[in-house]
Order: sequence, then C-alpha cells, then structure tokens
Amino acid sequence: MQEIAAEAGVNPALLHYYFRSKDTLALAVFREAAGKLFGGILAILASDAGLEARIERAVHHYIDTLRANPFLPGYVIAELNFDPGRITALATGMTDAHTPPGHDRRALVAKLGAELAARAAAGEFIEIPVEQFLVNLASMCVFPFAARPMIQAVVGLGASDWDAFLDARRVELPRFILNALKR
Repeated sequence: MQEIAAEAGVNPALLHYYFRSKDTLALAVFREAAGKLFGGILAILASDAGLEARIERAVHHYIDTLRANPFLPGYVIAELNFDPGRITALATGMTDAHTPPGHDRRALVAKLGAELAARAAAGEFIEIPVEQFLVNLASMCVFPFAARPMIQAVVGLGASDWDAFLDARRVELPRFILNALKR
C-alpha cells in the first residue's frame, strides 16, 4: 500500500482510509477496469434505437474503449483466473454504474432476448438465445485485443497497420453480426 500511494502521489493514510487493505484496493481497480470493458453495453443495448443501430453502437463502444485501453482484456481475464470470485464483482460493476436508472440487468437482458425471439418469430432472424448473442458480440469485439500479437503475426499486420485494421473492424463487424442473425 505504501508503494501504491507513493506511485499515485497520494498520502498513504488517505489510501488506507478509503480502501483499508491491498485486497480492497485491488477489487476497486478490478471493478473500474471491468466497468470500462463491459460498462455501457447494457445501456446501449437497452436503448430505444433499432437493434441494428444498437449492435453497431455496441461494437463501436467496445472497439473504441479497447483501442484507448488495449490491456484491459488481458488484465480482466488474468484477474478472473487469479480470483474467480471476482465474477460477482464483474457483474456488480456492470450493473451499478452502467445500467440505466430504473432498470435491472436481468430485465434488460430479458428484454433483448424477447426482441431477438420476436425477430426470429417474424422470420427475420435465426433463433438464438440471448446469452449466446451477448457472448458472441462481446467475444468478437474483445478477441482482437486479447490476441493482438497472434493476429498481427498470423495476418501479417505491422504495428502501423493496427489502427487501420480496427477502423475496418468497426465497419465490418456490425455487418457480420447482423448477417449472421438473418434468416
């Protein structure tokens, strides 16, 4: 805690007052990081915009957030492997700061699931459980950042090509997801 306070340029007593222990501080840092990684997605997906626009906004949100914070996926995954109990903190962090006022995370997910089911019943989309949809959306956005060195090596992207790759992904990924949903 002394080293953290010194690095942050704050009084160690202040750090102890707010966080009490290194574990409490680590959990607060994890919640903040997970909130950046996953936060805002529920609000985007719960908005009144059409589903196509919400998917595009969610993809843009993920890519823009991770472009600004490229090490978030690795950090969050490492922390979840180190302490699987942090999954509760992850869910709490997503809900507390990023769920629209007056909404519940489960209700928002259920509403999205009902919309996907209605679009499938109308013959527009394939049937897909909302959980599968959400995991597909998140993983297709996060994977390039979690596996950047591998992608760059396999595809032959140099460091200077990465931003152009991400710009193209912002355009292509919403289109890919929507085409995957269509009947």
